Amino acid sequence: MSSSMKGMTPRTHDNALQGPLGLGLLVIAAVVMVVSLGFGLYQLTTTGHTSFNTSSNLPWGQPIATYLYFALASSGLGLIASLPLVFGFKQYYPVAKRCIFLAFIVLISGMLVLALELGHVFRMLWAIPLNLQVQSAMFWMGVFYALDLLFLLWKFSKLQGGEWDSRTAKQVGIASFIGVLLASGNLALIFGMMSMRPFWFDALLPIYFYFTGVTSGMAALVFFTYLAHGFQRDRMNPALQALLTGAMPKLFAALIGGTLLFITVRAITGLYSNHPEINLVWTDYLFASPLYNAALLLGLLLPFVVMLSASLRNRMDVQVLVACLVFLGLFAERFYFVVGGQVVPLFKGTWEPGLLSYTPSATEWALTLFGWSLCFVLYLLGEKFLTLGDMPRQIAEAPAAGTQAGTA
Repeated sequence: MSSSMKGMTPRTHDNALQGPLGLGLLVIAAVVMVVSLGFGLYQLTTTGHTSFNTSSNLPWGQPIATYLYFALASSGLGLIASLPLVFGFKQYYPVAKRCIFLAFIVLISGMLVLALELGHVFRMLWAIPLNLQVQSAMFWMGVFYALDLLFLLWKFSKLQGGEWDSRTAKQVGIASFIGVLLASGNLALIFGMMSMRPFWFDALLPIYFYFTGVTSGMAALVFFTYLAHGFQRDRMNPALQALLTGAMPKLFAALIGGTLLFITVRAITGLYSNHPEINLVWTDYLFASPLYNAALLLGLLLPFVVMLSASLRNRMDVQVLVACLVFLGLFAERFYFVVGGQVVPLFKGTWEPGLLSYTPSATEWALTLFGWSLCFVLYLLGEKFLTLGDMPRQIAEAPAAGTQAGTA
């Protein structure tokens, strides 16, 4: 099937973002991006890192949580793309190209937020990659995510040329899949190997990051796929419609349920742990926060309950709402994960009365807003110029052929 899979999608789909809607959204996103970046750069150049509400006791704040969210969402999108491109689940071909592009731009956005958070970017380049600190997990994070970006770009170029199932495309797909696993797994180890931070210290954290990353990636894919078609299914290719009313919402429901299970297990372990620092984080910080509880209930539990209903999970409005709720719920989870690991004072433990407090500053919010708006700008440009809805011709024509045969 390798040679026959080079055919591109017949233009039976209508991209709403190539018209006035896309131009309007692009202008809005670009304005937000420029304003948020300008404010952030002004603060960083005039007051420096003191414009953040972090400290030597709590050095990682919301920009790090934003980077973590973007990096894992990118990994999740890459893993979803591997379903058709590596493992042969052909029903997912209609979203493969959009998955790869989203994974690339989301990771770029996250990396730029991280670069701005670090302050002196060129000093960072000298300290980590050029000095070859091979014993540092952060060094390997840079190496693996650079490889991840390279393979994503290479794979997208293959799909852009209509090369879906050639030998080279398969090899690049496998390499990209391995790169995603190495990058996100190494990112988990940066947290999970910190024995001095008991809340993070967990050998199974890579599995947690893989699973929740795919969940956030699926939420992004559902939302941006519907956005590309103006939130109207009749604009979509029949193969994409079949996917969004068949396998994809079932997988989305399972992913949300699995994410809830992971969080529940971590919470039970923390609450019943005989380690006072872990117990303290869950009781006095996480479950004491109304926002964290709302993120769990409205951002994960409610979407899971809704998606259990076969009649509801196939509806377009329900899928879009669930995607938005999961977006927000998992972003809050990343924030509380990053900050929660630091609220118990380092080396002072429970002997220090109370927990450290942290609220993101305006500069930190600006960097987060810049990351989101940059992602939107890049995505809108991609939909306008790169035909992200392409798929193999055989996949695109199969549902239509089946419909005609049934009518006959």
